[in-house]
Order: sequence, then C-alpha cells, then structure tokens
Amino acid sequence: MDKQITALKIQKRNPNRINVYLDGSYAFPIARIVGAWLQIGQVLTEEKIAALRTQDTKEVAFQRALNFLSYRPRSESEVLRKLTEIGFDETVIAETIERLRRANLISDTQFAKEWVENRSTFRPRGRRILALELRQKGVADDVIQEALDETVDEDELAYQAAIQKSRRWADLEYAAFRERLSAYLMRRGFSYGTISNLVQRVWSDLQESRDTGTTAEHTETGEDENDR
Repeated sequence: MDKQITALKIQKRNPNRINVYLDGSYAFPIARIVGAWLQIGQVLTEEKIAALRTQDTKEVAFQRALNFLSYRPRSESEVLRKLTEIGFDETVIAETIERLRRANLISDTQFAKEWVENRSTFRPRGRRILALELRQKGVADDVIQEALDETVDEDELAYQAAIQKSRRWADLEYAAFRERLSAYLMRRGFSYGTISNLVQRVWSDLQESRDTGTTAEHTETGEDENDR
C-alpha cells in the first residue's frame, strides 16, 4: 500500500538523522544523506520504503565503521568483527568493507606496514612477535611477510631494544647482565642467534659510555610489566 510523507523532522539528539512520518504517523528514522531527496507530500510505495530502510542500514554500518576507525588504524578483520558484534548482517558488512576499500580507508597492506613501523620505533621486537601480533589482527601471512621484509632489520631492532633496557643493568657483573638482557630480548621475540651476537656488543658500548662519562639515565616508555 502506498503511503504519503506527511512530515520530516530532524532528530534533536542526532541532526544527521531525520524521522519520517507517513500518513500522519511516525514511520521510521533515516540518515539525512539517504533521505535527502524526500519531500513532504511525496508518495512512497512499499518497495521504495523497504529500499530506503535497507540503504539506511548500510549508511549506519558505514558510519559505525568510520567511528571505529577514528580511534586508530584497523585491519579489515577488526572492522568486520566490530560490525558483526553490532549486529549487521553479512551482506551489509561485505558492502561496507568494500566501500571502505574503495575510499582507501582500510588496507591491510598499509595497516601492516604502519604497525611494524610503529612497533619498531617505540617498542622494538622481533619478527616472530610482530608476525604473531598481525595474525591476531587477522592480517594474511603474505601481507605480513611483505611488511616485515620491507621494514624490519632484526639486528638493528634488537640493538635498539637492548640499548633501551640495558642501561639499568649497567652496574651488574657481565654474567648477570647477559642473563637478564638475553631473557628480555627472548621475550621480545628475537632469535637466539641475534641475541648471542648482540649482548657482548651492548655490554662493550655500555662500558665505553661509563668510561667516558656519557651514560645517560633512561626510562623506557610503555614497557611491559613482565619486562621490568
């Protein structure tokens, strides 16, 4: 049955949505961008009403995804899980993901590179841990491998991680220093081969700094509690 639009009212709490009234009664809310062409007096068929509401659901899903992405970059899998938790159906979610791709708002390739670069700058860790973190975000193995190959110099990352942590152990005997630093680097995902070649280098750098009086007090930001 056809129905006539008798009122279009902007919602007080959300000016981006309007309430549609049909034949004198409240019918449904809709995003302003979806209902921009609606006019009072216009007649809508049941098919058109259904299409409007479907289109509105897609717009709501897209806006919820944008809000989710506003806090930090996300992988496609993270966005998919979030929309699923909210309750959108598979078709709407798939269309939302594709829309985000077309707008260059999500890209697992870019996400993986930024994740690795951020970790490498602020909290260095080995390839194994970086790969595990990205898998937990739902990133495909080939995308992870590409990001690691382009970005990660494991020896340099291990050195940076060691320098950040080792200054607090500079007064220890070498055996205790080696034990603590090696355990720390293992927890950060670095290989035994990388660690064994690095500990002596870091120890030598620390002793040289102490001899020349250049050792600076250092506090690592964002360290893991179990790394203290």
